[in-house]
Amino acid sequence: MSKTTSRGLALLAGGLSAVLLAGCAQTTPGETTGSPGPSADSITIGTTDKVTSIDPAGSYDNGSFFVMNQVYGFLMNTVPGSTDMTPQPDLAESGEFTDPSTYTVKLKPGLKFANGNDLTSSDVKFSFDRQITIADPNGPSSLLGNLDSVNAPDDTTVEFKLKVPNDQIFPQVLTSPVGPIVDEESFPADKTLADADIVAAKPWSGQYGISTYNFNQLIAYEANGDYQGLLGAPKTASVNEKFYADASNMKLDIEQNNIDVAHRSLSATDIESLRGNDKVTVEEGPGGEIRYLVYNFTTMPFGTGAADADPAKATAVRQAMASLIDRSAVSEQVYKDTYQPLFAHIADGFTGSDEQLKPLYGDGEGGPSVDAAKKALTDAGITDPVALNIQYSPDHYGPSSGDEYAMYKAQLEEGGLFTVNLQSTEWVQYSKDRSSDVYPLYQLGWFPDFSDADNYLTPFFTKENFLGNHYDNAEVQALITAQATEPDATKREELIKQIQDILAVDLPTLPLLQGKQFAFAAQGVTGAGETLDASFKFRIGVLAK
Repeated sequence: MSKTTSRGLALLAGGLSAVLLAGCAQTTPGETTGSPGPSADSITIGTTDKVTSIDPAGSYDNGSFFVMNQVYGFLMNTVPGSTDMTPQPDLAESGEFTDPSTYTVKLKPGLKFANGNDLTSSDVKFSFDRQITIADPNGPSSLLGNLDSVNAPDDTTVEFKLKVPNDQIFPQVLTSPVGPIVDEESFPADKTLADADIVAAKPWSGQYGISTYNFNQLIAYEANGDYQGLLGAPKTASVNEKFYADASNMKLDIEQNNIDVAHRSLSATDIESLRGNDKVTVEEGPGGEIRYLVYNFTTMPFGTGAADADPAKATAVRQAMASLIDRSAVSEQVYKDTYQPLFAHIADGFTGSDEQLKPLYGDGEGGPSVDAAKKALTDAGITDPVALNIQYSPDHYGPSSGDEYAMYKAQLEEGGLFTVNLQSTEWVQYSKDRSSDVYPLYQLGWFPDFSDADNYLTPFFTKENFLGNHYDNAEVQALITAQATEPDATKREELIKQIQDILAVDLPTLPLLQGKQFAFAAQGVTGAGETLDASFKFRIGVLAK
């Protein structure tokens, strides 16, 4: 999920409108920072993902949310491995709409954080109010745009008052990155808290707590005996998360069973190799992940901030690029078919996704066309080659990103219509720069917050979207509001298709690829496949030997 701003502004717009990089090591006092390998009573997981912050208000990315899913409780959640993604009570004992604009949650009695503090409705109110107050540009507060206020009339009752009624998505929002419940006695109300201070405070409300925290090198998780939620007691009490700077080293360690599970991200070549290794089980899950290119409407060629600003020419640039991209070639040659071509802004398999881009661009059948690209440019009065500055992250989206974007460069320069300058920045800096108008065009990927088509619309295409790319289409915003509050499934699907028809022409982002989830388990390790479900949450509590 690389993901700030406004699920509710959308609703209002319609109705009202070997080890990772060294440095910055953080541990709790007196604890070790070693790299334990597998043992009979523990599980070690390898990853190349990076953590940016474990404060729920301070990050909106896959590496950080992985940690949050283990250590924070949620009001609502889903059962690992289930095909039913309907949210169920987690720390709550019930959740329901008590009127069209009020979602009421009753907490289980006697809840506690791992530090011994009581977990009550006051902490829940604090958690959500805090997200809105801080509104960190790299945080998930956008998902609460339809939240008007939170009331806590007694210790176990929470009332969420919504700005726009009949919000079909709100229970799903409570399972998302904006949903972790934090301890109001440990966190400040108006700013984020440093990771080391969080670990020292032990404000855990999920299945696990953190006993050792060495930033982007090692996290040691221990079962939280105070957790009373939906997920139950974890199957393995001690789990270590080991971070890798080089995916090939992680592949070697899972091959040799030096770690128990590898999760995010190995190259397609490595996946293909591991399929033939009888010491490793390759687990696949449903594909909700998408890869796409973001256009900054201010700084892209002919964007609103350019000396030669021209909206029609900027649109023509985006459309010409769409006609030159050969997704199938990238899918086959770079990703060995572990990713598939994506021709819609919503991932295939979700309501309303219907390959809307395919007939509009290229050869009309999914292939590229220099002639179509040239026509888009010349019709807009563009006759000289256009310079494109494209940024990508070499670490966050797996080791094949360099090869992927090298292919896009070659494709876009076909016919001499564009000249492409590729640049790369590692994720910790990239995640800050990309939302600060530093990059005119840039790579992103998306891991859904929950299993619904809305999660491919609201975070991206509202006026104050998390992309920060200055896309502003009032008609799209109104339709997003309409679909999110439409209880009739058939009518809702039609509204979602209307949105995608507009997006296919505007191209605020250029959809590229859709991938499956993968995890790799050593001999004797179970549960990795169970957690690769359509919630897109990896829960370590199901892993066992």
